[in-house]
This record gives sequence, structure tokens and C-alpha cells, in this order.
Amino acid sequence: MIKIIVGTNRRNSVSEKIALIYQDLLAKMDTPSEILLLEELPHDFIFSALYNNNGKNEGYNSFHQKVKEGTKFVFVVPEYNGSFPGILKGFIDGMTYPNSFRNKKCALVGISSGIGGGGIALSHLTDIFHYVGMHVLALKPKLAKIEDNMSDNLLTNRLYMELLHTQAEMLINF
Repeated sequence: MIKIIVGTNRRNSVSEKIALIYQDLLAKMDTPSEILLLEELPHDFIFSALYNNNGKNEGYNSFHQKVKEGTKFVFVVPEYNGSFPGILKGFIDGMTYPNSFRNKKCALVGISSGIGGGGIALSHLTDIFHYVGMHVLALKPKLAKIEDNMSDNLLTNRLYMELLHTQAEMLINF
């Protein structure tokens, strides 16, 4: 089962909408998936689940277990201040190093309101995943001006849909 991680804790985010679209693509390819919403993390997990408190927060432990069980991931990553959201970094920092991600595979999808499509955020995240031993799929769609390319929770940009479809196929075969 592919785990789709929404890289923000913002409620009703565009990232979540893209994750749902991605999940639908995977379902059409007969590939089961599960969406993990970082907005469902315990609000205090940075203090109650990391470092000396590792393993002590049951809510965080549930997320941690799902990551440990996963072998393939999709990270839908919004661009925040020229990088990715801090909640995503905190989530990654709480994972058991390096075993939670070592020798696992992931695909990255960047989204932004601006023209970059989250490219710098994806670059930063790729560096982190390489450090922890995760294999990152080379095709990383960058969905720029995302609000202009969506309507009624659907991607209206044909190229964006083709890129996501191609990436999903590649991840399945990765």
C-alpha cells in the first residue's frame, strides 16, 4: 500500500485535494493507498514525541507505525517561504533514524501559488531523504499557480494530470 502524506497541517488545504486526486489515480491503477494528514498529528508532538520523549505519545506513535510499515510514499509538498512546511520537517525528525525511511521509495509532488511549483522545497526535501537513505523518484511534478489550475477540487491543467499519472505509474514500478 502506498502512503500519501499531505505535507501541511493546514485544514482543507490544496495539498489534501491533490492527495485525493493522486489517490484516485492510484485506485484506477489497482494500487491501494492511504492518505496521512499531518493536520491529524497531536498538536504538541514536537514536545511530547521527539527526542527524549520518543515513543511516549500514542497519537504520534500511530503515524510512526504507519510510516514504518510503508515501503512506498508520495509526499504532496506545498511551498512555504521558499521551502517546505516546518510541520513536515518535525514529522520527519520524529521518525526513528534512519530505519523509518532507509531503503524505502518515494515520489514528490510540489505545489505553489507562485511560478516555481515548489521546486526549491522539493530540492530541500530530496536532500533530507537522501541523507536518511530513502530512494527518491526522479520525476517530481511541480504544480505552479495551483489555484489557477484547479476548479471544484479538480486539476484542470491537462499537463499536470499527465505528469501525476506518469509519476504514479513510475512509482508503482519503482
